Amino acid sequence: MTAPAFHEQTWDLEYRHALGDTIGRFLGGLTERRLLGRRCPGCERVLLPARAFCDRCHRDTTDWVEVAPRGELAMFTIVYEPFRNMPEPPYVIAYALLEGADTALLGYLKGVELADVRAATAVITVGAPVRVVFADEPAGRVTDYWFELDRR
Repeated sequence: MTAPAFHEQTWDLEYRHALGDTIGRFLGGLTERRLLGRRCPGCERVLLPARAFCDRCHRDTTDWVEVAPRGELAMFTIVYEPFRNMPEPPYVIAYALLEGADTALLGYLKGVELADVRAATAVITVGAPVRVVFADEPAGRVTDYWFELDRR
């Protein structure tokens, strides 16, 4: 049996995105602690974050819909290795399906002890209830919010 082969590669990319009306309004909503999605007139799904067109029907989205700041964890990963320009590990990147949305929203999951992976994954589970928490002074960035387990 031969040892696995590896190819190392480094990507260092910077992006400058034109916001447009849809993402601009979604990010503006964050400054008001609001989660804004858009409804597809074809399949009637609410897309969050808001998108200008439906990825399923390929139709322009229409109505703005405010989504509830509660839902459930759809998937997650705990990051224990450092990545450039990312938080110091460990941290959790998660998708949550919020009430009123038909697509999951990406964000960090905070408030869980991550030192022991077995203990962390016993607490963080797919389907666990979560709530959105906003920064004290949101600035219209996707880092203005994060998820926490909703332990009501």
